[in-house]
Amino acid sequence: MIWTGFGGEEPVIQTLLENFEPRVADAAPFAKASRVLLIRAPSGVGLDIALGGLRFEEDAANRASEFEFPGDVRLRTCTAEDLVVMKAFAARAKDWLDVEGIIIRQSGKLDWSYVESQLQPLVELKGAPDILAELERRRIEFER
Repeated sequence: MIWTGFGGEEPVIQTLLENFEPRVADAAPFAKASRVLLIRAPSGVGLDIALGGLRFEEDAANRASEFEFPGDVRLRTCTAEDLVVMKAFAARAKDWLDVEGIIIRQSGKLDWSYVESQLQPLVELKGAPDILAELERRRIEFER
């Protein structure tokens, strides 16, 4: 996610499209409508770049910390709780599988009150309150 706020997307989209191959036709209009820019890294790996604009996204960016991956690659990554919120909010089948994996890996360590406090207003905005029930069902099933 790159924090753009609302209205600051255009220069970020243009800069990324000048440096990376788009994965869809009309990538810029798609990114403006969906708030996700789909590009391809030089290695061929697909990258989904979210264009952050919500207060939650700004807070998640501020809560992120550096993580060192193999090969001395350092990236800022969001907290496990923020990732659960993002994945549950997206609510696609593959996102729910990711949520299950996070619950298993972080079992007993997740701050569920934080997750709920952040997810509640987002699902209200989306008009999808069933997301909270689905997350709770998976929490019960997969947390040890």
